[in-house]
Amino acid sequence: MNAPDRFENFLLAEGEKKITETVITSMSNTSDFLLKKEDHTLGNLLAEHLKQAPHVMFAAYKVGHPNVPEVLLRIQTDGTTTPREALLNACKQLVAKYGHLGREFQKELALRQYADQGEQGANGH
Repeated sequence: MNAPDRFENFLLAEGEKKITETVITSMSNTSDFLLKKEDHTLGNLLAEHLKQAPHVMFAAYKVGHPNVPEVLLRIQTDGTTTPREALLNACKQLVAKYGHLGREFQKELALRQYADQGEQGANGH
């Protein structure tokens, strides 16, 4: 079979960079970021979060081909901040947000397991 090994869709090759930036000189304060080994999940999350940022004028992504795990993310800012800084801030905010979500989930799961143990003890099981 000619299909590539599945790990090739998410593991970087030796010396391969995760993100590369290309400054778009024909548009002010605009950069394209190529994210290797990623898909719509991260592309959409970043683009939508960037659109909420006050100094981001434009944010969009595309996946060139479904079999190629690369996302192209274009960001344009108003010049108050650079596209790179906007992307970095978005990543930091999302890591903090989803880290908090993960901690809250773990807390609720532990409470649920504790409650289930209490119910089983009360029922004599």
